[in-house]
Amino acid sequence: MFLGCSERGLPEAERVQAGAVILATVALGLQGPLATQYLWDRLGADLGYSGHNGTGTSGCANGTGTNGSTDALRQEVEALVSHWNLYINLGGFFVGLFSVTLFGPWSDSVGRRPVLVLPAVGMAMQAAIYLLVMYLRLHVGYFLLGRVLSGLTGDYNLILASCFAYAADTSDTRARTFRVAVLEACLGVAGMLASIGGGQWRKAQGYINPFWLVFAASLAAALYAVFCLQESVKERKPAKLFTLSHYMAVYRLYTTPERRSSRQKLALYSTAFFLIVTVHFGTRDLYVLYELGSPLCWASDLIGYGSAASYLAYLSSLAGLRALQLCLEDTWVAEMGLISNISGLIVISVATTTPLMFTGYGMLFLSMAATPVIRAKLSKLVNETEQGALFASVACVEGLCSLVAAGVFNSLYPASLHFMRGFPFLFGALILLIPAAIIGLIEVWGSKLEYRHFSHSSVSLANS
Repeated sequence: MFLGCSERGLPEAERVQAGAVILATVALGLQGPLATQYLWDRLGADLGYSGHNGTGTSGCANGTGTNGSTDALRQEVEALVSHWNLYINLGGFFVGLFSVTLFGPWSDSVGRRPVLVLPAVGMAMQAAIYLLVMYLRLHVGYFLLGRVLSGLTGDYNLILASCFAYAADTSDTRARTFRVAVLEACLGVAGMLASIGGGQWRKAQGYINPFWLVFAASLAAALYAVFCLQESVKERKPAKLFTLSHYMAVYRLYTTPERRSSRQKLALYSTAFFLIVTVHFGTRDLYVLYELGSPLCWASDLIGYGSAASYLAYLSSLAGLRALQLCLEDTWVAEMGLISNISGLIVISVATTTPLMFTGYGMLFLSMAATPVIRAKLSKLVNETEQGALFASVACVEGLCSLVAAGVFNSLYPASLHFMRGFPFLFGALILLIPAAIIGLIEVWGSKLEYRHFSHSSVSLANS
């Protein structure tokens, strides 16, 4: 069966990585750039701007001359699309904050499979509503309705939370960082394929046919979870869904008094993770708009290649992490990943030509190495019966990241168009200095504690 349902194939956790995650990410990787381009075309047509049309011509074909009114109209379209992206993301992820923290701890009792099926069905419902908008030429505000319905079932963040908890259930602490990195690399492979295919497909046939694949991939992810996965929770037991105890399980992770050191590290690592993922989400939301506008003026095929290049960082980060783990601690691999991320964003912020833009993408080659390290370190701070609650809290943080990223970056972009179009990317690079400092301080702090414990042990032995 598709992606190896047979018991003779890959280990079960590996099949999760190659199955449910890939299918869901194909759906998301197609949907994101295509929805932004559809908003550009629909809203631009409503305002009388035709700089980017269904034939795949450049995003500023009519706005690169000396006509100041056309340039102003293009900027108005950019700002309007940015604001609609903001509304859609705010609605979906605000709802998702509550649903993910409900379903995640619930999976510690009833198992991971039900919590993989629900969000995949929700993503299929969202794709169906998007198709209705395109077929019937409904108001683009219905995109928000689809996003909220998907958020109610946990959305893509719940799929990630369940899969990362699944990987933690089926791996030991030594191999967990790499296993998590493999899972994130699957996101990159699926996203890269979806981006390349989506750009070319939209250029050839428009929006509707690619969105049928979004719908089909979401349904396939749900069916895969139902029929192809074995349960990873060893001791399942019935549990009520609608109860405050699930929210309390997440709360107790950060408030249990007997684990003071773990609580501090959980809070610090969660803060670092929040800042890193906020920058990832915020900048990725803007790549398409940045590339559509002047002076890059990319068409849909180049936009697809650009999205693929950004997803390629998942694979290059996996290879880099594996190689660097041979000679460095995970913490310093994460620090090198942040350096790669900062340098790439700085180059993109000043990119005025296609080669320079792709140079910026290339410098992001290790940018995704920090997040699997942090996920693995968080997972090691709790016991095996709390993995669902932990990764629900991480997904909650990711939902908050999307909320903040949508609010900050989608508002900052139109506000900075008149003085520096790439300013949000430069802003993101500066923000990443904070998690770099946090991760380094935790490592230095931990090393000092170990050294102090070793010194005390040595003195005790000498005295005895």
